[in-house]
Order: sequence, then structure tokens, then C-alpha cells
Amino acid sequence: MEKILVVDDEKSMRDFLSIVLKKEGYAVTTADDGEMASRLVQKEIFDLVLTDVKMPKLSGLQVLKTVKETSPDTIVVMITAFASTETAIEAMKEGAYDYLTKPFQIEEVRLIIQNALEKKRLRTENQLLKKRVKGAAALEDIIGRSGGMQNVIQVIKKVANTQSNVLILGESGTGKELVAQAIHSDSLRKDKPFVTVNCSALPEPLLESELFGHMKGSFTGAHANKPGLFEIAHEGTIFLDEIGDTPSGIQAKLLRVLEEKEFRRIGGTQNIHVDVRIIAATNKDLEKAVAEGTFREDLYYRLDVIPIVLPPLRERVEDIPLLVRHFLTVMNQGLNKKIRTITPEAMKALQAHPWRGNVRELENVIERVVALTTGEAIELKDVTECLQRPGGGKESLLTTLPSEGLDLDKVIGDLEKTLLLKALERTNWIKRDAANLLRLNMRSFRYRLDKHSIRKNREPGSLPDAPKGDEEESDTPAP
Repeated sequence: MEKILVVDDEKSMRDFLSIVLKKEGYAVTTADDGEMASRLVQKEIFDLVLTDVKMPKLSGLQVLKTVKETSPDTIVVMITAFASTETAIEAMKEGAYDYLTKPFQIEEVRLIIQNALEKKRLRTENQLLKKRVKGAAALEDIIGRSGGMQNVIQVIKKVANTQSNVLILGESGTGKELVAQAIHSDSLRKDKPFVTVNCSALPEPLLESELFGHMKGSFTGAHANKPGLFEIAHEGTIFLDEIGDTPSGIQAKLLRVLEEKEFRRIGGTQNIHVDVRIIAATNKDLEKAVAEGTFREDLYYRLDVIPIVLPPLRERVEDIPLLVRHFLTVMNQGLNKKIRTITPEAMKALQAHPWRGNVRELENVIERVVALTTGEAIELKDVTECLQRPGGGKESLLTTLPSEGLDLDKVIGDLEKTLLLKALERTNWIKRDAANLLRLNMRSFRYRLDKHSIRKNREPGSLPDAPKGDEEESDTPAP
């Protein structure tokens, strides 16, 4: 239910608009002057503010300014007398969505507010789509004829239309997010948001803000009110990836959401009710974590209503040819290649590989093979070469020496580049944090980045650079 704040110093106008909007199904709050409106905006996030232009104490333009500073995503519609239309037009230049001129018709109010909120919904949905369009998946996108994967597919079909929480278990790279997306896409919530958050990617304070939102001024850097991902996922699905790495403080707050269906933003005083289906995933042994006291037992049982266990790729070898053909088609299109086949010997080599990185590792290797192969067929030598490179069988490379020998300087250089990229990805490209992970000072870290020509958005899957201020220079070695 969208929240609307009506601001007008005339009681009759406030009451009239409140009645009309409540009949339309909106949650309405009223304020009799600009000062009261400004206080309310700083305490709560509204979807839309409908404010008169001329009021005592604070004008509508001042209310608009407060809204835009405190809650930039909130839509503002101005109410004005005919003689003040120039002020309303000025307000639109400052960020107001539209204005109503007194006297106005009820249908005019309904239409403007309906269009404004629809625009806001579309903007939010577009932002979510941009984040997930690359990985969006349905049930038919899950590839596998092995017994283990067929069992997974059957469970997805059975549970998709329920409201039960799902816990997806499996090693890194097995496709846990793909399964979560398939559950959502096959559910009654498919037309609502699917929101993903990696619980291991952010420190506790930032993760709390990301999940539950915050109010302006609640902590250093909170320059505006911000809704959390649980609010954005209302009536849809939220996917909590790497739930096993969630800090204990966040675990307690997640438990409350599961039990009470409500939470408070950081610095907020209002309880926010949400209708969200939770799908969680982890590569950790949560029962062991519960026994060791690092994961709450009550949260574990709330999440583990329907467990889905994804088998590692080494246990579903018969699926490798299907996956290879799928990735081959995708990579041909993406890299503008025309590789038509893979020899039986090359396929056997792929099936014999341990695939410690599972399907994700296989996808990376096929991309590398397609990029480097010049003919129309992938042969054994093409596969062997790529499996012996860092990123395609890293474990084998570090523990075995090929009979034909290797270029040690190149191997070390490739390994260094791989670890630099992994550190940057793990820290969302905050370079100071990545340097700390590798126990390097900033001067040494920057030298290595320059040596390997590592820049943001240059490597597949890389993330944007951190904002200025997150990578200040330091010659002090990391602890």
C-alpha cells in the first residue's frame, strides 16, 4: 500500500483529499503546515507528497526542498491557486512531478497521483531488472538430466507456488541463484520483485542498511532516507545468498522479519510490515555452524522449511555435455564465433576434470576455449591448454607439473592477476579493502594493478570502482 502525505493549511482541503485517497486504497497521513510536513518526511518515507504551495511557516517550495534532500525518490505534487501557477512551474524545475490548480476535479487528482506512482513503480522495477537481467532464469533454464538435478527440478515444481521459505544448499558455483530465480519465476509472485543480496559482500552496518534501510542522519554517510531491500521486495521474493556468513546481529533482525513480518529502518521509529517470500542459500554446513554457535538455531529452522541440495558438478558428469553445448551456443553468440562441435576426446577431458568451481568454472573454461579456438571444432589440445591456465583448473596447476613443462613467469603472473581480481570482486572494487586482503600497501597494490592493466569494467564480471575516498593512498602495510 503506497503512503501519501497530504500537506495543506486548510482543514477542509486536507479532509477532502484524505477521504478521496483513502477510497483509492492509499495510506494517507496529513499535515497542517510545512513545518509539520518536514518533520514527518524526516521520520518516515512516503511514496508521494501532495502539498499546497502557499502555507504559513514553511511554503510548499520549502517542503519540496526538504523532501528532495531527505528522500529523493519520493514524488512531490504541488497544489496551487491559478494566480500562483508560475510558482508551481518553478517547483517542477526544482524536482516536483506535477501540479494541480484549484479548483480541481476528483478525477484529476486520481489520475495525476495514479500516473505519478505508476512512474515510480516502473522506475523501481527497471532498476531491479537491470540488476538481474543477466542472470534472470526460469525452470526451463535449469540444465540437467542426471538423477540429482531431476530431483531438484521436481522439488522446484512442487514448492514454487507455496509461500514456504526455501534453503538452497550447495558448493560455490553450483547454480543456487539460478534455482532461486526459477522458483520465483514459477510462483504466483513472478510479476513482483525478485531482489538479491549477497550477505557476505558487505560489513554488518552496510548490510543492515541494505536490508532494512535507514533514515537521514542515522549514521555517518546517511545523507537521505533510504528504503531497504525488504521494502523493495514487498509482495515478491528476496534471495539471501551466502546466508551462512551473516553477522549475528543481522541474524536476530532477520529472525524478527521471519516471525513478525516487520522491521524498523536504522534510525526509524515506525514498524514496517512486509509480505516477502525468503529464499536463502549457502555453501556452508549450517548444522555445524549452529553446533559451533556461529549461526542461530531458531533462524536455521525458520529458513530450512524446504531444503534443496544442489549436487556438485563432479557428481553429475552426465550433465557436462548438455552444459557444454549450452555454453557453446551462448559463447558463439557473445564472441561472434562459429564453433560447431567438440571432439569426443575433448569432451572426455572435460568430464574427467574435478571441477572444484562447479558449473561456474565450466562456463569460464568454455568461454576461454571459444575465445582462443580458431577452427570450427574444439579439440583436445584446446581444452587441455585452457584447463592448465589459472581460472581453469587452478588447483591442478598449482599442484602438478605438465610433462611438457611450463612458463613459470607467466604462470605466476596469471596467478597474481587472478588473485588481484578476486580480491577486488570480494570487496566490491574498494581498493583499500582489496589491498588489505592481500596484505599489500596501496603503493604495491597499485603497481600490480598497473602491471596487469586492471581497470574497472575491463575484466568480465568486474564491478565499478568504489566512490572517491575509499581508496586513499597509504604506504603502511596492511595488518
